[in-house]
Amino acid sequence: MSQTAAQLVAALRRGRRDATAEVTVLADRPDATVVRCGHVVAKAHPPGTDPAELAVRLGVAAHPRCAGILLPPVDDGMGALPDGRRVTLWPYGEPVAPDAPDAAPWVEAGKLLARLHAVPVAELPGPLPVMRGPVKAARAIARLRAAALPDSAAIRAVLHAWAGLPGWARGVDRKDDRTDRVDLDRTDCRAHGGRGDRRDHRDRTDRTDRRDYADRQEANRLCHGDLHLGQLIRHRATDWRLIDIDDLGLGDPAWDLARPAAWYAAGLLAPEDWDRFLGAYRAAGGSAAGQGDPWPRLDVPARALTVQTAALALAKAAAAGRALDEAEEAMVEAAVRIARYMEAVG
Repeated sequence: MSQTAAQLVAALRRGRRDATAEVTVLADRPDATVVRCGHVVAKAHPPGTDPAELAVRLGVAAHPRCAGILLPPVDDGMGALPDGRRVTLWPYGEPVAPDAPDAAPWVEAGKLLARLHAVPVAELPGPLPVMRGPVKAARAIARLRAAALPDSAAIRAVLHAWAGLPGWARGVDRKDDRTDRVDLDRTDCRAHGGRGDRRDHRDRTDRTDRRDYADRQEANRLCHGDLHLGQLIRHRATDWRLIDIDDLGLGDPAWDLARPAAWYAAGLLAPEDWDRFLGAYRAAGGSAAGQGDPWPRLDVPARALTVQTAALALAKAAAAGRALDEAEEAMVEAAVRIARYMEAVG
C-alpha cells in the first residue's frame, strides 16, 4: 500500500468515525488512489489537480441537469491529504465485470454519452474547464519520449502518427502549435527524409489543422473526456452512471466516442458491440458522429486515442521489463498502420 493510500484510508476512517472500519483499496496508482469503506468511496485525485477546476467539475456532477447521467458526489468536505492531493467522496456502485464481456453495457454507455452531450452548458456551474482528453494524449507521448527507449520501428511509427494529428487533438493551443511542431518535425525528419519532406509535411498538416479547427467551432459540448467501460458503475442495482470527473469539460463530443472507435478499428471491439454502442448513442439523440458514415467526425480523435494507447503500452511494457500483451500489440499495430497510411497518402 502506498503512502497516499495509507493516508486516504486513515482519513476515510476518521470521516466515518470508525477507526476499525474495514477499508478496501480499489486502485493505488500515481494518477489515482481509490478506497472503499461500506457504501462510500474516497478518491485522491492526481497531484497538481487544480482545486478551482475540480470544484466546478464537482458542481457539474451534482447539478440537477446531470442527474441520472453522472454519479453525484457525497458532500462530506474531506478536502486534501497531508501530501496535498485533493480528496472527494462518492457513493459506491457495482463496476462493469471484466470477466463478462458479453454483458458489457455498451448500449447504456451510448445512451449516457448522448444525454451528457445534450446538457445545456449555459445552465451549469462555471467557468467550465476544457475537456482534458487531448492533454492526456500529449502526456502519453511525453511519457514515451521520457522513457528514452532504444529506437524501433514501432516508436517511430507512434511518433509519426502523433505528428500527423491536428494541434487541438494533441492538446496544443494554436498559438503554441509552431513550437510543438518543430519538435515533432525533428522526429519525422529522422524517419522520413530531409528538410524538404519535413516542410511539405508541415504545410499539409497546417492545412488539415485549419480545416479541422473550422469544423469544430460548434463542438463545445459537455464531454466526459476519458470514456471506457471502467468509467461506468451500476448505481442502486439497476441504473448505470458515468464516474471519474477528472477530465470532464468543454470539448468535441466525438472524443468520447473515440476509444470504442479505436478499439473497433484495431479489432479489439466486436462489430456487433460497436454497432450497439453507436446505435444507442444516435437513437438517444447523440450528434457527435452524425447519422451517416461516422468516420469523418471520429477519425481524428480515434487516431489520437490509438496513438495515446500505443505510446502508453510501449512505455509501460518497457518499464515493467515485459513484452506487449495481445491488446497492447493490437493498438501498436494500429498506430503503425496509421503512420503507413499517412506516408502513403503524403
